[in-house]
Amino acid sequence: MRRVVITGLGAVTPIGNTVPETWESVKAGKCGIAPITYYDTTDRKVKVAGEVKNLNMEQFLDKKELRKMDKFCAFALIAAREAVQDAAISFEADSDRCGAIISSGIGGLETIADGQDVGRAKGFDRVSPYFIPGCIGNMAAGRVAIEHGLHGMCNSVVTACAGGTNAVGDGFRLIRDGYAEVMLCGGSEASITELGIGAFTSLSALSRTEDPMRASIPFDKERNGFVMGEGAGVLVLEELEHALARGAKIYGEVIGYGANCDAHHITAPLEDGSGAAKCMQLAMKDGNVDPSQIQYINAHGTSTPLNDKGETRAVKLAFGDNAKNVMMSSTKSMTGHLLGASGAVEAIITTLAVQNDFAPATINYQQPDEECDLDIVPNEGRNVKIEYAMSNSLGFGGHNASIIIKKYK
Repeated sequence: MRRVVITGLGAVTPIGNTVPETWESVKAGKCGIAPITYYDTTDRKVKVAGEVKNLNMEQFLDKKELRKMDKFCAFALIAAREAVQDAAISFEADSDRCGAIISSGIGGLETIADGQDVGRAKGFDRVSPYFIPGCIGNMAAGRVAIEHGLHGMCNSVVTACAGGTNAVGDGFRLIRDGYAEVMLCGGSEASITELGIGAFTSLSALSRTEDPMRASIPFDKERNGFVMGEGAGVLVLEELEHALARGAKIYGEVIGYGANCDAHHITAPLEDGSGAAKCMQLAMKDGNVDPSQIQYINAHGTSTPLNDKGETRAVKLAFGDNAKNVMMSSTKSMTGHLLGASGAVEAIITTLAVQNDFAPATINYQQPDEECDLDIVPNEGRNVKIEYAMSNSLGFGGHNASIIIKKYK
């Protein structure tokens, strides 16, 4: 099988508008949760979110083009552009073997809500001609492919909160199995809207805590729901010999991928963690890795009562006696939950954790939970050697995805 390496990274997140900014915030344990500014929350139950901050999109994209796309597409284009520039790669020579897989859990939610308002006010024949290409979830992948001239596989994974990890894993397999040389993989989401927050509030999924430092608190006994985040993450995956031939810098190597389904409930994970455990075992088998070799897991860790307890059980099932030795933190404590983009951003963070031998913290942790009793790297990150790391994503519908990243040698 061919080896697949990571040669470029791009990100727009609640803790940084570039990968270097995001990584510095991760190392510092910065919290990106804050009061919602996009609309008046006076009469709303949920007051905080992980908004992208101080990003002037007109510095990156033409003003006229911005009016034709939803914010999730803009986030994806900005992150993909950073990743391509970081990789210093041109696709002209073999564009038919270069592609894009960009996930979005919901797609253009703001465009959908605005279009409905226009239709009701002015008649539905007056809805913008850009409404459909603005809201459909595949358009981030399509626009990225158009901008960079990628003529290979172009796809959008829609597996809820597992989508970003599925995108990276699917791109990895395409390259490893000989169907592509380079893939831009990741996810993008922009669901901090009145409709998005209201719908998740009705589902009783979101934290209603008004203190930003006590809202997204994975594995803490006082956790009471996730915090919505937004942004995008894109990784350039490349076949090793292709990367070496052009003298590319290499961040790390993707070596294993697992994906399965709980087939249990539309929103709730299996409480015993068995589905997620099998997914992690699939990734380890795929990468020919023993549980004792993995030093760090970037957990799905949403700060919901069911997820954190179930994921702890899953790691214990998958890792056995080695579970007590693995560090497992949730960087959603800093970013909030970016839905379909979360796995992509967390793949970037995990890659940098391996490259830099640094285990990110689970910040704002105060109250231990006896049912979440693994080493969650509480409050302060650690300078510690990391050769192998895993990143987990678990989505509504029972979707599970795990990838394994190895230090490149």
